[in-house]
Amino acid sequence: MGLTARIRTRDGWAVSHAVVTVTDMTGTQVLRAEADTEGAVHDPTALTPGAYTVIVTAVGYAPAASSAIVTASGRAEIGNVTLARQGGTELPPPGPWTVDPAHSSVGAAAQHLGISSVHGRFTEFRATIEIAPDDVSKSRVEAVISAASIDTGNGMRDGHLKSPDFLDVETYPQITYRSTGLTPAGSDRWTVHGELTMRGIARPVDLNLAYLGTGADPWGGTRAAFRATADLHREDFAMNYNQVIQAGISAIGTTLKVELDVQAVQGESLPQA
Repeated sequence: MGLTARIRTRDGWAVSHAVVTVTDMTGTQVLRAEADTEGAVHDPTALTPGAYTVIVTAVGYAPAASSAIVTASGRAEIGNVTLARQGGTELPPPGPWTVDPAHSSVGAAAQHLGISSVHGRFTEFRATIEIAPDDVSKSRVEAVISAASIDTGNGMRDGHLKSPDFLDVETYPQITYRSTGLTPAGSDRWTVHGELTMRGIARPVDLNLAYLGTGADPWGGTRAAFRATADLHREDFAMNYNQVIQAGISAIGTTLKVELDVQAVQGESLPQA
């Protein structure tokens, strides 16, 4: 196999219409290949050993270029290539945006028994985004999550998570997040600084935010997509329950990995169904 590559968006989706062009050090094109429906590129053309430039393009995305060394086998294994949305360094148009819960998810994962992960999500939440017109760092995010909507796919486990050992949903029915600032962290990426309140305890929490792009929806509106991650330590929110099973290994890890997939509609309300 001469050339192999996998073309993906920043949130891991295949870019099926990507084109890979390979040029030698004189700038002469020696190979051109298109990705399949899974974003994979496989071209059997054997390449002469040496150094090459690989350029990946796709409509709606910024081009990506990298160097590749072809060995005596004549193969070039490019691996994963991530494409950013065209113009992605800009945030969406200024003004209010409303998060669409039907096309968004709020999830978290914790280590279980030291060897695997348990995943859960909150099914009831609402959030708003305000993109500042003059200074992006003044943009704001506010979210309210129903603590009792936690769903891990197991009723007994969900009941324990709702108890005073963890979320204590009877006493603290809401989890809230309010941003305090925004700073750039690279192309298409930002750090959202904010305050998370859970179990009545407020702690500073930063979100690692990737802006995935903006586009029209079937209802005549404009939508923007984001992906955000964060690490939380549950003892920071007085969730100190711990069951040690053996050799100091906890049944449930103390770190929570939060993953947010967000789709927001431009305006102060969602379109009527």
